[in-house]
Amino acid sequence: MRLGKVRHESKYLAIEYFHTEKNWSIGWMCKHLEVARAAYYKWLHRETPEDEMENIKLAELIKEYDERFSHILGYRRMTSWINHFNQTKYSKNRVHRIMKKLGIHSVIRKKKKKYRNANADETTQNILQRDFYATAPNQKWATDVTEFKVPGKKKKLYLSAIIDLYDRYPVSYAVSARNDNKLVFKTFDKAIALNPCAKPIFHSDRGFQYTSKMFKKKLVKQEMRQSMSRVGHCIDNGPTEGFWGIIKAEMYQMYEITDESSLRFAIKDYIRFYSEERPQDRYCCKTPLEVRQEALKSDIPVEYPIPENKRIKKYKEKWCA
Repeated sequence: MRLGKVRHESKYLAIEYFHTEKNWSIGWMCKHLEVARAAYYKWLHRETPEDEMENIKLAELIKEYDERFSHILGYRRMTSWINHFNQTKYSKNRVHRIMKKLGIHSVIRKKKKKYRNANADETTQNILQRDFYATAPNQKWATDVTEFKVPGKKKKLYLSAIIDLYDRYPVSYAVSARNDNKLVFKTFDKAIALNPCAKPIFHSDRGFQYTSKMFKKKLVKQEMRQSMSRVGHCIDNGPTEGFWGIIKAEMYQMYEITDESSLRFAIKDYIRFYSEERPQDRYCCKTPLEVRQEALKSDIPVEYPIPENKRIKKYKEKWCA
């Protein structure tokens, strides 16, 4: 496949095909297609430029990674992953251009959010204040519950997860057919069992599980400060919402989900993939598990600042002055 632009290339390809397959006259075809016979022979006996050979090699890698990871990679992550696993230095623009030429793009994420009202005396303030940056593990945890429809049935599965805002690592998770207190309590108890000394800020939305007196007792016992998003402000819990978006955009591409059993397996195996095999640009192409393990073994964990979003910065400069 040629990735460069050559004038009249489609005509040259047609001439080559019909001369080889049908033995049509080259001179006659060049005359009727209004191209010079010498130009056709120059094209036919051309030597492929080094840059084009490199583009062809890159195109094969792009097709391989797109197929291997079930079309979940956009051009930014495609660039990072190819460079990371192949020790190359391709630019994002080059990868983007070739992906467009190949007709390859990532799946598009669909977001949907429902809100539950809670009485004011049951809730707490938003201590986190959208400050999602942490300098070490177990400083800030965020949690939420999301739902998945079971194919072919009027049934849902609910996933509860707690992620650490330092490394975006899923500290714990639980899956259930019911969205109740038991699901959230189980997720919290698993997180504490794995991190018994952790005393992070614990952030959530205002779901009934998090406003219950029993859950508040668990937080007090663990000496954690509770933080809650404001009503109707899903961005207050942005990292968790982003985590749900990633799962729902990529998991359905990577697994064949036909029933409850396959859905449960897909959720479990995707979280393993996300934690252990999915490199992230912010962490220098390390997985969340690698970042976490390195930080827990170090007296001074490496800091990974959140990249500045230029669009949000421009918006604030214009409207929040």
